[in-house]
Amino acid sequence: MSGFLNWLGGLPPLAQIPIVVIAFGAVVALLLFFVDIAPRKGTLYTVIRLAFCVLVPVIVVLFFGSFLWAAAVAAVLGGLLFLLDYRSKKGVGYLVQLVGFLAPAFLLLLIGLILPSINTTIAAFMSASGKNFVGLNNFIWLFTQPSAIRTVINTIIWVLLVPALSTAFGLAYAVFIDKSRGEKYFKILVFMPMAISFVGASIIWRFIYAYREAGATQIGLLNQIVVWFGGTPVQWLQNEPWNTLFLIVVLIWVQTGFAMVVLSAAIKGVPTEQIEAAELDGTNGWQRFTNVIVPGIRSSLVVVVTTISIASLKVFDIVRTMTAGNNGTSVIANEMYTQFKNFENGRSAAFAVILFILVLPIVIYNARQIKKQREIR
Repeated sequence: MSGFLNWLGGLPPLAQIPIVVIAFGAVVALLLFFVDIAPRKGTLYTVIRLAFCVLVPVIVVLFFGSFLWAAAVAAVLGGLLFLLDYRSKKGVGYLVQLVGFLAPAFLLLLIGLILPSINTTIAAFMSASGKNFVGLNNFIWLFTQPSAIRTVINTIIWVLLVPALSTAFGLAYAVFIDKSRGEKYFKILVFMPMAISFVGASIIWRFIYAYREAGATQIGLLNQIVVWFGGTPVQWLQNEPWNTLFLIVVLIWVQTGFAMVVLSAAIKGVPTEQIEAAELDGTNGWQRFTNVIVPGIRSSLVVVVTTISIASLKVFDIVRTMTAGNNGTSVIANEMYTQFKNFENGRSAAFAVILFILVLPIVIYNARQIKKQREIR
């Protein structure tokens, strides 16, 4: 395996890319093929399963050079294939395929989400070194320090303003451009910020908010406009508490395009007959919007608000890039990183637990909405 990687590393970068893509595609295709033929009956498929059982241990030996691991893989795979071959009958195949497709996702969730969540929760009740149990001391510190309390309040402000304003702007824009000339171009203009990373968007807005002393050449768009009108340049990102609102503008700018695209598609799905019936009843545009369109896109509104709310709770890049959390602009995700960088693992984990608690009601509400939709169907 190391020899193959060394050989691959010695190739030009443009040659490495297709080889890695082809190898990945071959592995995925082999796994899907195996999952597909595993439950089938017949001598041919039995031979294929047997060959697969022999081939995999050989590959393990060639790549990892371990006969012990090859023997273990052969034993597990042989037992599994024997069981599949023995129980290969009508109705069993679907269950085997289902397990085969879901097992990798479940394993990744277990390793990447469930176990880290458990470890983080445990770390929140431990000392900075993780060796001593300190109970609720980390949470007591969190809710007794003015800076930490300000961090939690800032996060709540983000999650209240960003989803509401992004959804409102996106919905209004989607309604106004619906069925208009050049609709797709108007959508592209608003959706373009979604193609920019949060770091890229933050750098753009740092130039917009950039400050230079009075009399100097202004490189920031806002301060240049202020100077044109005879005003004095403003330190937008240092004046509390307004600097938090100026940071919130960046996420609204990015998420409005997402809200617009989703809600525009939902509006086009509202039956035309309902709108025409409302027109015949003599309703005006606002009444049709509130009584026909909004109820018709309610499920999409829930999805948009939920998605943007979770993004607002987890916001990190914008704050870290623009202010690094200084001047009272820090949020929970940024403070988690700051405490972790300062070797305060317990406090960092406590912030993570608080963030999880704040996300939990949104997830529960969304799950209930999905359940109601299933019941209606």
